[in-house]
Parts: sequence; C-alpha cells; structure tokens
Amino acid sequence: MKHPDDSNTPHGGPARPGVTTPPTPAVSFTGLDLPVAVLRTLSRLGLRDPFPIQAATLPDALKGRDVLGRGRTGSGKTLAFGLPLLTRTAGRRAEPKQPLALILVPTRELAEQVTEALRPYAEALRLRLATVVGGMSIGRQTAALREGAEVVVATPGRLHDLIERNACRLGRVRITVLDEADQMCDMGFMPQVVDLLDQVRADGQRMLFSATLDGDVDRLVHRYLHDPVVHSVDPPAGTVTTMRHHVLVVHGPDRYAVVTEIAARDGRVLLFLDTKHAVDQLTRHLRAGGVRAGALHSGKSQPQRTRTLAQFRSGGITALVATDVAARGLHVDDLDLVVNVDPPTDPKDYVHRAGRTARAGESGSVVTLVLGGQRRETGRVLAEAGIEPTVTKVRSGEAELSRITGARAPSGIPLDGGPAAPRPKNTNAPFRGLGTSKDGSRGAGGKSRKAGEARKLAEARRAAHVRRNG
Repeated sequence: MKHPDDSNTPHGGPARPGVTTPPTPAVSFTGLDLPVAVLRTLSRLGLRDPFPIQAATLPDALKGRDVLGRGRTGSGKTLAFGLPLLTRTAGRRAEPKQPLALILVPTRELAEQVTEALRPYAEALRLRLATVVGGMSIGRQTAALREGAEVVVATPGRLHDLIERNACRLGRVRITVLDEADQMCDMGFMPQVVDLLDQVRADGQRMLFSATLDGDVDRLVHRYLHDPVVHSVDPPAGTVTTMRHHVLVVHGPDRYAVVTEIAARDGRVLLFLDTKHAVDQLTRHLRAGGVRAGALHSGKSQPQRTRTLAQFRSGGITALVATDVAARGLHVDDLDLVVNVDPPTDPKDYVHRAGRTARAGESGSVVTLVLGGQRRETGRVLAEAGIEPTVTKVRSGEAELSRITGARAPSGIPLDGGPAAPRPKNTNAPFRGLGTSKDGSRGAGGKSRKAGEARKLAEARRAAHVRRNG
C-alpha cells in the first residue's frame, strides 16, 4: 500500500491558509475512508456519527493535507487528528528510537488522555504507542522508545530531554500533530516546539489544533504548515447555548462558607484557584468538613495527579480543586459545574476553564465568585471573552445559591481523622490565603505568608467553634 506522505512534495516556506471550509457532510464514520479495523472499533465503542470537527477535517487529513483546526476543547479534536494519523501510519514498523508519528501536547494529563483515547484504534491497527512526559520514569520511556514505537505522544520538555540523551530521533517522523498549540506557546514551550519541528521530516504532514490562532501560534502556522486546509467549526464559549455563565457576588467573610457549600453539592464540581498553596489549603478545609475533595497542581507527582484524576472520574472524589494545570484538554464525563474561586484575569484563561464543562453537546454551568471590588475587572475579562453572565448576590445557606449551584451544607464529618471544620453556615472564616503566588512561582516570603495565613484560618475556625458551642 502506498502512503500519501511518500511523495517528495517539499514543505516549509510561508503557509497559505485557505478559506475556512464548512463541515463535510457525513452521515456516519462508514462514509469516510477509514480502515475496516478502525470502523469496527468505532462501532464497538458506540461511536457512529462524527462530531463536526471530525466530519470537517477527516477527509482532508486522510489525504495527507496539512490541517489547521480551530475549536474550543471538548469538540472531538483527538479523533479528528488521531484517526488519520493512525490510518496513514498503519502497515509501517518503527526502528528502535525512531518513531514515525508525533503528537505534541502541553500537559502530562492531556498526553495520557490522548494516549488512552487512541489506544483502541492503535491496537486494532497493530501500532505501538509511547507516552513521553515529565514526572514519570525516564528510564521506562527510554526503554519504550528503544523497543520501537510507531506513535509518540509527548510533552515538549521531556521529548527534548530524551533527544538530548540520544534516546529518540525524529528524522523518520512523517506526521506531526500540535494539540492545544496556544497553551504550549503560553507555557513557554515555543523554543522546544520549534526545535522539534525542525527535526521531523520536512516533507511530512502537519496538523495544528488550537482554540486561538494568534501570536506565536500564527508564527508556527506560517513557518511549518504548507497550504493548510483551515477548519473552524466550534463556537466560542460565549455562544455555546448549553453553557450557562454566572457571576456570584459574595461578602468577603462569607466566601469560604459559600465555596464549601458549593463543593458539598450532590455531583462533581471542578474548582479553580490561582496557586498551589491555595489549592492545598482549600482541599484540607473541604476534607475536614466532610467533602470528598482532591488537589491537582504542578507540585504533585505525576502518579499522584493520575490517581486524583482517576478518582474524580470514578466518583471517589467529587470536588477537584485545581490550578490552571487542569484548564486545558482535561475531559471528565458529566461534569456540569466549573467554579472560578479565584476569578481569572485573562479572557483565554476563562474560556479554557469554562471548556471543562458543556463538552460534546452536554450542558453545564460556569460560576465565578467575586467580591464587590472585583466586579468591574471581572466584568471586563468576561466581556473580552464574549461572555454575558448572569450576576447575582448570594450568601451561604440561601436558596438562590443552591438553585444556581446545587450548594448544600456538608456533613461536617472529617475524612482524614482530624478535627471537624465548622459548618459553613455558622463560620465567618475570612477567605484569605487563596491566590498569594502563581502556580510554580513562590516568592522569597512564601513560607512566612503560608504560616501566617494558616494561623489566621485556624484562629477563625476556633472563633467560629466557640461561637457555635458557647
């Protein structure tokens, strides 16, 4: 079988993005030029009709065209690039350390998610997958590459390290995918991405998927994509009709109680905060009050992060407290509520946090908590994101808070054997210590701030306990 990327057509030079094309009509996956083994796997998994981004991009990608896809997360992009990548790699065998296809993603969680999503189809086509990410054993990843893997799913930093160690070579990579390209650029991976793209075959196929196509992403497009077909089929978050946006104005001393009641709802909730310390502090508070909460941030080891996500997906954890490490690519079925405990200060951050809910046609709500003095700035950020939220003043224990979020009082029974936290409707604990330093960048005074904030929270809890028990 001759593969379309065996041609000698040169790549490089300025890209000439074509006009955005409408989705290709496709009644089902069977109407697309996919191998029988892939179609059987899709059928076995209950997938019959492609999502719009898949129907639009698959015909061009299967022909070997460069593809530029724009769409919010949750639109089905993984199969949109994964199925053609696997189909066009099928029948080849990789030499040790020399993969044939590469998928670059910004985070470990997304790398594992992409790998798991594509694994059934790779197995059906007898292709070997290797996941290359930081925080995991580099020795095992080196061994997997040495044994041979046709497809590598990688974060740029770890792949760069492996290449430096001569554990991987990209000279035979014919198909390269950049998923969530804007986040890779935002996270400072641009130099590594450029270096990696310079090492893959110049005449290979490139597919780039991103929620936004400006700045560094635009430079990548013009440098590395050749005459790409452009598809933009998903609306921005502000126009997703199944997503509701709320700004809840809270009283400062009541803020912790409001968050606790929301976290204790019947159903899963994802809560975003700005810093690792804030995430850990809130998680401890929630667990002390009987809420099955788990923390996710860059300070956790990869096995810890993987375990926490698995527990959240299975229902063992119902409240996931996270920094923006969870804002891109993360998919959890039936997640219908996202809460910005710390309001985002950038429109892109809001869009990506919001994108964790109302995915693949499902419905969901995004709630942003603000103090009175934060209303104007938060309103500006949401307006730039194209969001017109419903603004409501709420207090803990009120019916309106429960109506919007499902909030309820927690059990108050500690999950970790420690003393019970005060029930939220009786506490006036100030909401301090959340958002003192950005994730991954602690200042010199971080330890003293952390100790002071812990003392203040403990004092507030003791005072509330005294008021409650006389």
